[in-house]
Amino acid sequence: MEDAQLLKGILEGCVLAVIARGETYGYEILAQLAASGFEGLLEGTLYPVLTRLEGRGYVTCRREKSPFGPVRKYYSVTDSGTAALKGFRDSYGKITKAADAVLGGEQP
Repeated sequence: MEDAQLLKGILEGCVLAVIARGETYGYEILAQLAASGFEGLLEGTLYPVLTRLEGRGYVTCRREKSPFGPVRKYYSVTDSGTAALKGFRDSYGKITKAADAVLGGEQP
């Protein structure tokens, strides 16, 4: 099984969790994900996720001039995003518990 398919299923929730820690921007999100073990993620993977999260109303985006170059987009989580993150955490917990049981060889 390809890691990419597994990653696709959880990346939105993980990006939302990073943003929920406090207002942040794309490069910082990538750095935090990499520090957590999500190695090799590229901007081309992250920005469509951010666009989907913004389109669903889970995050807001504001633009501000960066002291180091072009305008940066800063992302913050909304109340709807906080609720979606809670739902993701609940679902993720149930799914990983079930998968751990099966992969660990437990019998029902």
